[in-house]
Order: sequence, then C-alpha cells, then structure tokens
Amino acid sequence: MTDILVQVERRGEGARRVGLLTLNRPKQMNALNDALMDQLGAALMALDADDGIGCIVLTGSDKAFAAGADIAAMAHYQYMDVHKNEFITRNWETIRSVRKPVIGAVAGFALGGGCELAMMCDFIIAAENAKFGQPEITLGVMPAWGGSQRLTRSVGKAKAMDLCLTGRMMDAAEAERCGLVSRIVSADKLMEETMAAARKIAALGRLSTIANKESVNTAFETPLNEGLKFERRLFYGLFATEDQKEGMAAFIDKRPPVFKNR
Repeated sequence: MTDILVQVERRGEGARRVGLLTLNRPKQMNALNDALMDQLGAALMALDADDGIGCIVLTGSDKAFAAGADIAAMAHYQYMDVHKNEFITRNWETIRSVRKPVIGAVAGFALGGGCELAMMCDFIIAAENAKFGQPEITLGVMPAWGGSQRLTRSVGKAKAMDLCLTGRMMDAAEAERCGLVSRIVSADKLMEETMAAARKIAALGRLSTIANKESVNTAFETPLNEGLKFERRLFYGLFATEDQKEGMAAFIDKRPPVFKNR
C-alpha cells in the first residue's frame, strides 16, 4: 500500500470551497523526496482542474513546513543520476503550472527545498515560529529548486547572498521585513487566518483571480513596458466576461456580487 505523503481535503461549500494540501512525512519533518513530490503534483493538478475549488492552501506541520529535500535519498547520487533523470525538473515543479492561487501556510522550519517550495506558492502566511533558509552550502552544494533565483527576486541580492553563502536561518519577523512573507500570525491562528484568506479569494470571480495571478507573475519575467502591455490586455479581456458586468453592477447597486466564473 502506498503511503499517503500528501493529505488532500476539500473544505467549504458553494463558491468558497478551498483545497487544503498537507505534507505528511512527520518523522522526516516533511523532507521532500520524489514520492512526495509525485503525490503533491498530482494533488495540485487535481484541485486546479476541480471547478468547485477556488483557492489552494499548502501547509505542513506545526514543527516543519518542510525541513528540506531528503538528504538520505540524495547523498549517493552521481552526476549522471541527477542529469539523466532530470532530478527536480522532472516532477518537482508542477506547482508552476497551477493557475489557481496557492497560499503557503508556514509554521516551523522551511529550509532548503522547503523554503523553495514555500516561495513557489503565490504568497506565504507565516506563523511566528517560522524559520526560513537555504542551507545547501553547508552540504557542499547549492539551491537547485529556484532558491538562488526566487529568493533574490523576493528579498534582494544582499539578503539572498547572505542566506545562500552562510546557510543561516531567518525568523518570520525578518522574512516579513524583507518581503518574503505577506503576513505573520500567531501559531495557533495560522490555519484559521490562512483559510479565511483562501475562502475570500475562492469567493471572487475565477477569471479575474487567474488574470491577477498571471499579471503579477509576469512582472518578474518581463521589462516594465512589456508587463504594462500584458496587464492592459488582460484588463481589456475581462470586459468580455459576465463577472465584470456583475461585479460593477453590484458595486453600483451596493450589494454583494454573485460571480459565476464566466
């Protein structure tokens, strides 16, 4: 029987349904391996394809979101093992294909691959006890799942270079100050606050939610002028949707909108 390494829940009713994914390797502090990433990728794609789900939350345990990649599984790899088999590239980046918003709810350690997975979420809500870092250099290697790239885009060169070269951890307060996390909440309120944010997003129009996500992500990939053109085209396109008509009519009528995702 295959171990359940990612627990999948669908919460809520009607237009506010949220998919909740919980990493489930407690003895290994949710260390990431191929089996877990296969299950996580499949779960993400299933929730993305589920018309009843408007937002996805990814979390771990109170002690660790994910303490990193599974070093025991990697230690004996040779160059041809990782290159020929496309280690990481083959199955660890499925989250990049998800169109719906993904919120990372991080408590405890988010180190190495765990920090990189958190950064691949659309934004992070962190518990007060959260700790982030890229300690790969202490193992004789370097980040490989975007740590040197996404971290630099999130916190700037100086902070990213500090973390990647020293392998030190930063706490939630420092992570918020430098822009890695969107907000900090008490550990006992982490899931309550995160699910409230997810339900709010899920209740909004799906088409405009996807457009907003695509536009913000495009800001990291294009020059400003091209990004502005992309944003404008998406904005114009939303005027062909029923949700735009409903949203603006509801505003004028001073009533809550009823979005139908079309």
